[in-house]
Amino acid sequence: MQVFRGFRHPGIAPACALTIGNFDGVHRGHQAMLALLATEARQRGLPSCVLTFEPHPRDYFAALAKKPELAPARVGTLRDKLGGLSDHGVAQTVVLPFDRRLAEQSPEDFIQKVLVDGLGARYVLVGDDFRFGAKRAGDYAMLDAAGDVHGFDVARMNSYEVHGLRVSSSAVRQALAAGRMAEVQALLGRPYAISGHVVHGRKLGRALGASAPGRDDGFRTLNLRFKHWKPAASGIFAVLVHGLGDRPLQGVANLGVRPSLDANDVNAGRVLLETHCLDWPAHLGAEGAYGKIVRVELLHKLHDELRYTSLEALTAGIAKDGEDARAFFASTHRQTTRDRI
Repeated sequence: MQVFRGFRHPGIAPACALTIGNFDGVHRGHQAMLALLATEARQRGLPSCVLTFEPHPRDYFAALAKKPELAPARVGTLRDKLGGLSDHGVAQTVVLPFDRRLAEQSPEDFIQKVLVDGLGARYVLVGDDFRFGAKRAGDYAMLDAAGDVHGFDVARMNSYEVHGLRVSSSAVRQALAAGRMAEVQALLGRPYAISGHVVHGRKLGRALGASAPGRDDGFRTLNLRFKHWKPAASGIFAVLVHGLGDRPLQGVANLGVRPSLDANDVNAGRVLLETHCLDWPAHLGAEGAYGKIVRVELLHKLHDELRYTSLEALTAGIAKDGEDARAFFASTHRQTTRDRI
């Protein structure tokens, strides 16, 4: 999949079959839309294209109003969104910066400058609640009428439901906030995961774990930065880590701001996914994971983030979380074995 920041690039296809949206989480409703887009693109001999926005338009308006509480929690990072779009066959994605100029653009200008002149849209697929242009003045009827004038087809896809529940990014956010990871997986069609480069942290886990019984190697961790300040999920999770060997590694992870640590540490209070592998791969050594791209699946929430009053209490808490994660994986293995029998 080709990715473009804006549409003024020579590599962008001169014509395309297009869908538009934020695609936060690339859930099963998005996947159904992308499948339909791929079919329509193939029938027309066109590349499929997604137009998406960064930041999320509601992030922009929340900042403009100085009301951060109005910004939606983010299901996934831009990296994960682009990965999800690529996994579902999108040929090119155009990421438009949502700024003042775009927010104030009239629906007519959006159609002419972005869809027609910028992307050469020949087919446009939107959701049943699609609105566009300044003050959300543009709707499906306006887009459909513009298609007759400019020569592109317009289609609308109805909501997608799973067991009577409308699949949406909002539904995924609500399930993540409540820690209902099985429901999240049903909505996404896959385990919830966060991916990224492993970055350096304070290496405090090594010192903490080294003082714990049986932990001479410390609590080595993999640190991934979640680049949005408001993740939809937070807390302590049993996880699987992909990308460090032939098989996924069991682990326990903290997603959040680490309230027991100094807000002025190397993470500077930003959101971090800090993962401790229960059995550290010997071939990696102490430094072998840095710079690698890993994918961490959050399978089961153990509890919310806790504030510990001392490093000793933090050490004990991390050890307990590791025990609980092992118990979760053991119970999952037993259940899987029974299912096979």
